[in-house]
Amino acid sequence: MLRLVFLLLLQIHAAAANTEKVIFLGPSTLQVPLEHPTLQDLQLEALSPTHWSLRTHIHAEFPTNTSEYGQSSWVLLHNLQERQRYEVRICWAATQPTSFRLETYDLPTMFESPELITSLAQYSESRQPEIESIEDQEPSISTTFKKSKQTYGDVSSTLFLHIFSAADYYTMNQTLMDHVPPVFVDIILDPYICNVFPRSLIPTAAYIIILAIGSWYLSKYISIRLYNLARGEDEAKKKV
Repeated sequence: MLRLVFLLLLQIHAAAANTEKVIFLGPSTLQVPLEHPTLQDLQLEALSPTHWSLRTHIHAEFPTNTSEYGQSSWVLLHNLQERQRYEVRICWAATQPTSFRLETYDLPTMFESPELITSLAQYSESRQPEIESIEDQEPSISTTFKKSKQTYGDVSSTLFLHIFSAADYYTMNQTLMDHVPPVFVDIILDPYICNVFPRSLIPTAAYIIILAIGSWYLSKYISIRLYNLARGEDEAKKKV
């Protein structure tokens, strides 16, 4: 039992990272149009319940009068379940001070807002050279999204994830002030089990339960040993 508890304690690791998240419900399913430009033409990175994690670099900038929350990036969330609760987390190292803001929009909201459509179009255009230059390299989630069997005329529950990233530091290094380095991030789509418990926390919950059970047995074992020890000492004194 002592060995089991010791092995569990060895699994505890220290981490220095930041996390920002947004919680939402899967929107109503809609018929995704096939006419160009399609969602595929946007060349966005995509997340779904089957491809739920993305590791990438996101460009950031200092807030300005025209971009209060920093630079905009977009990610497509597709193949969601209607009325299913999800959360999207973005995690980054504490060594890269950045302020993130996450917002989600369904398709009707996007089409009704010229500002959102303009921001999405600008981001999509900025990615075109990047996509062409890396298309021969290892597949990414975006290429997996392109090759998926989903036809864009199908009924789908889809959201756009809007990410704002603002540099949150000050340094005497003028180069870093003039040119904010890209932020290395993990973006995770996490569905809730029964709309109550995040799926990613199941291993943590199991670990806590096992640790609690092990601690209970360990405390019981120690109390019995102490009781027997005290009882033995009392019996020895009585014999004397």
